[in-house]
Amino acid sequence: MSQKPPEKLIYGFHAVLARLRHDPSGVLEIYLDLTRRDARARDLAAHAAHNHVKIAKVEADRLTRLVGTEAKHQGVVARVKPVALTQSLDDVLENIQGAPLLMILDGVTDPHNLGAILRSADAFGVHAVIAPKDNAVGINGTVEKVASGAADTVPYLMVTNLARTIEDIKEHNIWVIAADMDGEQPLSKIDATVGIAWVLGAEGSGIRRLVKQGCDQVARIPIGGTVESLNVSVSAALCLYETLRQRT
Repeated sequence: MSQKPPEKLIYGFHAVLARLRHDPSGVLEIYLDLTRRDARARDLAAHAAHNHVKIAKVEADRLTRLVGTEAKHQGVVARVKPVALTQSLDDVLENIQGAPLLMILDGVTDPHNLGAILRSADAFGVHAVIAPKDNAVGINGTVEKVASGAADTVPYLMVTNLARTIEDIKEHNIWVIAADMDGEQPLSKIDATVGIAWVLGAEGSGIRRLVKQGCDQVARIPIGGTVESLNVSVSAALCLYETLRQRT
């Protein structure tokens, strides 16, 4: 008896449209709130028709039953095939052409932050985002919705020992730079033209001491005003923008 191919559900217009654009063959069926007749719903229907993907118009209650009451599905849910991304850091590093660009997250547990970071990672060409298996959020529906398709394009590697992984990365001649408020140098003084792995911690707790000690340098993002720190997803985007600015 043959096994049914694995499937999963994604939701939200950004996530579903991104999947339709980048991997239409992986979209098996779309469920759309039958009361949605606005421009976003029409745009989605047009993309689905163009790619010969079936749309089922259903009651909003059915969508909520599919993804749960906590999910903000916006009236659209899709049944899709999981995208097979590499789960090996060695595989990622072996296939990089040009200067490596990695993002390491220490203690980021908010799915909205991870989704936003993955979206920036896709935009700026990050080869992989790395996080510890403990005290970190995994890929879930909220992450996929906020990431707007980037969860299917950027490898997200969860490792057992983050400090050991940092040592492995350094052995590949990649500079590991922590972004923290007590950094010795401003972001613009870091040489990002070489292989680089940015390390960021969650707001509040920040980067753990042992992880920070394993970094080659600690950089700060200069800020003014009354706030003491930036959201981790904003900090990630700034680090990646600075990298791209120096490399282009």
